[in-house]
Amino acid sequence: MVSADLTQTASDVSSKGSSNVPLATAGLLIGMLLSVLDQTVVAIALPDIAAELGGMDAIGWVVTSYLLASTATGTLYGRLSDRFGRRTVFLAAIAVFVAGSALCGLAQTMPQLIAARTLQGIGAGALFVLPTIALSELYPPRLRSRIQGFTGGVFALASVGGPLAGGAITDAWGWRWIFYVNLPLGLLAMALVALALRLPKTGGYGRVDLAGAVLIAGATVSLLLVAEWGGRTYAWNSGVILMLIAALVVLGALFVWRERHAANPLLPLWLFADPTLRVALPATALLGALLGGSIVYLPTYLQAAYGMGATQAGLALNPYVLTFMAVTSLVGARIGASGRFKPYLLAGSLIAVLGFALLSLLQPDTPYALLAVGIGVLGVGFGLLMQNLVVVAQNAVSPADLAATTSATVSVRGLGMSLGVAVFGSLLTRELQGQAPGPQATAAAIPDVLFWGAPAALVLVALLALLPRTVNDPQIRSGEATA
Repeated sequence: MVSADLTQTASDVSSKGSSNVPLATAGLLIGMLLSVLDQTVVAIALPDIAAELGGMDAIGWVVTSYLLASTATGTLYGRLSDRFGRRTVFLAAIAVFVAGSALCGLAQTMPQLIAARTLQGIGAGALFVLPTIALSELYPPRLRSRIQGFTGGVFALASVGGPLAGGAITDAWGWRWIFYVNLPLGLLAMALVALALRLPKTGGYGRVDLAGAVLIAGATVSLLLVAEWGGRTYAWNSGVILMLIAALVVLGALFVWRERHAANPLLPLWLFADPTLRVALPATALLGALLGGSIVYLPTYLQAAYGMGATQAGLALNPYVLTFMAVTSLVGARIGASGRFKPYLLAGSLIAVLGFALLSLLQPDTPYALLAVGIGVLGVGFGLLMQNLVVVAQNAVSPADLAATTSATVSVRGLGMSLGVAVFGSLLTRELQGQAPGPQATAAAIPDVLFWGAPAALVLVALLALLPRTVNDPQIRSGEATA
């Protein structure tokens, strides 16, 4: 039934001489895949990169620079696409991403590689945000949850498959090809979107709030650096951390002031008057933290506890990926039209509590079959939560605010993921203090770190309990179904 709906929708839209929905969808999803894949694909190649380029003391910035750039720019792209059009901004962003990828492959020094990764991240900031917006406009509201379920599947596949793909490519052709493979895929996405995507501009001709974008980017970078460096690279009471905290407070206050007075604000503050968004945005940030912490440290546990290589560890996460993808697809098909998201979101958060509780019980000699059950449970919980929270936020606003709301939701989740990785990393560092370094100590410590996911997920349960019972798209409420 859903397949027929999608086919009919594609036929309806194409017949109006606008977008070719199947081709546009393919191009957007390829861009989304690339943006998420490059968050993780490089991790497995870091030793090879350091061996060739040197600069081992700065190797972490190969990952961090990309995350900072993509997270800090995500909010801006929604408003830019309102002003200049989804297709134009997506094409520009993926061109920047492809250029950055080429420069990464050509880098001869560590500073060159970090600069190229920053450029790549600036382009990547659009490649999850804009497809999430555009796909919600290509398909009618009754299918929105189903379509966003596909994006959740892409996210899960790319997040967990990144190290697996990175290891295979590095072993076969060398680390530079991790970046070169982005070129044909990026160009394919550009061609499909240029040919097939036709959506109207929705934001009129007002100025883009560049001052607000600079302020929120500065605040975001300050927050991420505090989380990344605090208690590890620098003491919490060090001058560097205190200055970053001060910058965060000042830039955050200036951003709020700016958004109150801007004619065309980057993030309209009136959105926070909506009771749904007041719950959905912090819940999305918390979910992002749980996603980030678990995705990063589960492969590490598999390698430390079971002696797996990177490829084996990636394959061993299949129970997580497959359940995540199946649930996002099946559940999205059931709840999109009814607007009854709350029971599924509550169920997902409770299942996430159970998943983290099971993983906290792991021992170095736990059979893999029991671990597979735990990560499968976690996949079910996250599958019920991830994209449905995006749809809940989208359905709470009018079409005019769709881009700003989607950008904020996706960016908040990305910020939460980065913070989750940093916080879980700090917890792991604390657990390993005073112990002899090695796989056994790491395998014993990671379950204790994952334990903290359970109370965090309980907070998520409490947040989601505050959601309204149903959240219907304003277009549905007014009887205006869009194709």
